[in-house]
This record gives sequence, structure tokens and C-alpha cells, in this order.
Amino acid sequence: MATTYRDAGVDIDAGERFVDEIAPMVKSTTRPEVIGSLGGFSGLFSLNVGRYRDPLLVASTDGVGTKLKLANLVGNHETVGIDLVAMCVNDIVVCGAEPLFFLDYFATARLDIEQGKQVLTGIAEGCRQAGCALLGGETAEMPGFYQPGEYDLAGFAVGAVERDGVLGTHKVKDGDLLLGLASSGLHSNGFSLVRKVLVEQAGSDLAAVPAGLSVPLKDELLRPTRIYAKLCLELVKQTDVHALSHITGGGLPGNLPRVLPENLKATVQKGSWTIPPIFGLVEQAGPVEEAEMQKTFNLGLGMVAVLGPDSQNAAREIASGHGVESWPIGRIEAREGSESRFALT
Repeated sequence: MATTYRDAGVDIDAGERFVDEIAPMVKSTTRPEVIGSLGGFSGLFSLNVGRYRDPLLVASTDGVGTKLKLANLVGNHETVGIDLVAMCVNDIVVCGAEPLFFLDYFATARLDIEQGKQVLTGIAEGCRQAGCALLGGETAEMPGFYQPGEYDLAGFAVGAVERDGVLGTHKVKDGDLLLGLASSGLHSNGFSLVRKVLVEQAGSDLAAVPAGLSVPLKDELLRPTRIYAKLCLELVKQTDVHALSHITGGGLPGNLPRVLPENLKATVQKGSWTIPPIFGLVEQAGPVEEAEMQKTFNLGLGMVAVLGPDSQNAAREIASGHGVESWPIGRIEAREGSESRFALT
């Protein structure tokens, strides 16, 4: 009997059924600029130049990382798709750009349609939260490369911003204020350390509700990354935003300096915001030193806005309207000589 591609572990028919099943999810994210429908070799999107005077395209790519290991461990795959979108669009919006469309890459040992639908449900929800279209994607079966049941995700987002509206180092000034925007929890960084201390070392019961948490540990760990796109775009429109910093791997010390010119530093006041209990659990379970926590996790701040001095109150009202808690956490100051560009005081 002849050997088939299916015998080798790749089921083309299952892939086609999967595309048919996710079509309604993709359609739910569409925008007027999307041309055509799912199933082509590539996605078409009209830049709709009439909306812009001098647009720049902004692109970002990212993944979810080893948080996927926990999703596999507990059998919940719906939230990691939101993480995937969030990690890309949150990087785009820091330029002041509106996310326009998103593409995903889903690779697995053998396509499990129900598992794949869970993942795509999250991706579609993330796109709706960000206001961008899920323009297309790729599903790859790679038997022998991944272990059975395992998969990996990558995402790609494109946005647009007016050339004279780009945020960043060129706008930041001495005396600007820092407004921290609350994270939803761990987001998608540091999960190799989280798994090591909570699962491998402490042997935590993922179904239990630890002291300080209001949900089972597994739900807290898989809580999706907050998507700041719509909030940040409103801040840019309504207030004097000079820069935005997405707080991911590297924490505050590693990410705030990325939006500062060489002659300025960020001075952050310790204790000026609320750190969610999950970070304390990780710190105690290690134990993990404070400095390691600061450079690995967001510690409760998923985005920081650098604002003109008169914009802080208005920005806090806007954040509250989006259901996001915010705190004045510090200011931008002149930097002398070899001084660090980040200080926690």
C-alpha cells in the first residue's frame, strides 16, 4: 500500500476543515479596509490613504513563550491567543500607531481541531480588543518536531501613524511625569522562572486558590495580557503624551530607558503603585531576589505613559474610563555623566 502524507503525520483534510471552522472568528474581526476573504495565499488590506496625510507603517512580531507550557499543563488554550495579539499590538501602540491588521502562525505536531479553535478564539478576541483585523495566518503540522499535543505561536501586527505623530525619545523632556497603567497580572513574560519556582520547586496545586488570590492559581497564571491599544490611542488624542513604554521582559529598569534620550533619566518612586499578589507568591516560592523580580516581571505595571506636566489628571480619568487603574509613579529628570537612566527611589 502506498504511503501518504497523512501516514507521515500531516492531515491536509483536517487543515481544510480547520479553516472552515475558524472562518466566522476571522470575519468577526474585519475592518472596512479588508479586501477579499479567508483562504487566499495572502491578505489584502487597503491603507485607505485618505485617512492619513503622511502615514508611516509600524510592524511588530512576538510570541507567547513558555506560558504555552502552562496552557498545555492545565488544558486551557483560549487565553494564550489574547496574549499573542497583546504582545504585538502593545509594541505598536507605543509609537502612537493604530493597529490595523494581525497575522498568526500556529505550528503543532498534529492538528487537533478543537485545540486549534480554542487558540484562534483567543486570537480573534485579542484582535477585537485591539480594533485590528485578523487578516490571515498559517497553520503548520510538524510531526517529529513538536511533541504530541504541543504547539507554538507567533504573531505579526501592522499599524499606521502620522509621521508627525510618532511618539518617542525626541518628544520626552525634563519635567515630564510618569503614569503607570496597571497590568492584568504576569502578562507573558518570565514564565520559565514562574514554572520553575511554583510548579517544579514548590509543587503548587494549580487548582487551589492560594492566600491573597481570588481565583485558582491556574486561572491567575493564564490570565491574558492586557491590551492597551484603544486606551493609549485615546490618551494620545486627548492628552499630551510624549512617549509610551510597554513593560515586558526586563521590567521597568529594562524598558523605561528605551524611550528616553541619553541626557534624561526616569526616577520612579518605590511603593507608588499596587503590586498584585501573584508576584509575591513567585518571589516567596523561589525565593527570588527583589532585583531579579524587578528585571524579570512587570510587577503590576504593563504600560507607562510619559506625559507633559499638565496631562496627568486627564490621563488618569481616561484610563479609569477604560477600566484600567493608574498611578503617578515618578518623573523624568536630567541625567549627569554616567548616571543610570533608571532610578527606583
